[in-house]
Amino acid sequence: MSWHTEPLLGFDLETTGVNVETARIVTAAAVDYQHGDSVDTLPDRARMWLANPGIRIPAEATAVHGITTEHARANGRPAAQVADEIADVLAAALTTGIPVVAMNGRYDFTVLDRELRRYGLRTLWERVGSETSPGPVVDPFILDKQADKYRKGSRKLEALAAHYGVTLAAAHTADADALAAVQVAVAIAEKYPQLQVHPEQLHVWQVWWAKQQAADFQQHLRKMDRHAVVEGEWPLIQLTEERKLRALLADLAERWASMAICGDDAPEMAHGRAHAYRKAISDVRDVLRTGLIPHDLMTDAELEQHGTPEESAS
Repeated sequence: MSWHTEPLLGFDLETTGVNVETARIVTAAAVDYQHGDSVDTLPDRARMWLANPGIRIPAEATAVHGITTEHARANGRPAAQVADEIADVLAAALTTGIPVVAMNGRYDFTVLDRELRRYGLRTLWERVGSETSPGPVVDPFILDKQADKYRKGSRKLEALAAHYGVTLAAAHTADADALAAVQVAVAIAEKYPQLQVHPEQLHVWQVWWAKQQAADFQQHLRKMDRHAVVEGEWPLIQLTEERKLRALLADLAERWASMAICGDDAPEMAHGRAHAYRKAISDVRDVLRTGLIPHDLMTDAELEQHGTPEESAS
């Protein structure tokens, strides 16, 4: 029996940002799905969470999912409790062989992993009893790119829903996105019979496909930015010592960004402080992107070795 006709669990997070190492959970949903379910069944099948992420929610994140810092602080539960409960729900599905469906799953699983580690909780993998990454996980983003490689246009959830005839009434709300991800994945399987296999087999295929897709996209991006990196690990980006350090630097830059816009100093002092913070933020992010000291901080010998800004841009 193919995975797409069996029970599935849709999973989605809405967060404070796009960096998996520093993003915090704001809302989450896990939706039990039976073949043929529609939006009408959603209220009875969805488990939802609202967390107080413990940091300010950037305006650009609020613009996506609609949750403000004030709302999360007033109505959200402690982030550690939310992350713990989400992990328990996912672990319960995976240990009974129910596939978890997540759009661009490497993001959601990695953010959850970092949240659990942040609060000293057992990781999802530890709860499932896997030494690597447990499955089966189904990712419509990976499936669509593999089954229809050369189709032009967006591959975001809203675009995939429209392409495969799935109703997505409230994009960027975790419950609606989780359900739509499952329905899109099922629609892809129905359109491409070669994907109608045992879920464990599909999981193994996706690990390989994700790696290939990332390598191809990185090669494309490096025509414009020689430092571009596209992560190929799936469904979880493993936490290495290098990533821990990079996460600390990224978190530091985000804290400086917050400090640059806060405070009650006199206008001239606030302006000077904001400028200093923004320069420091830019320097840290340059290091994270290129692995090099920013050009304006390089010695003459380093400039000779690595090139001037003008040479690097050419």
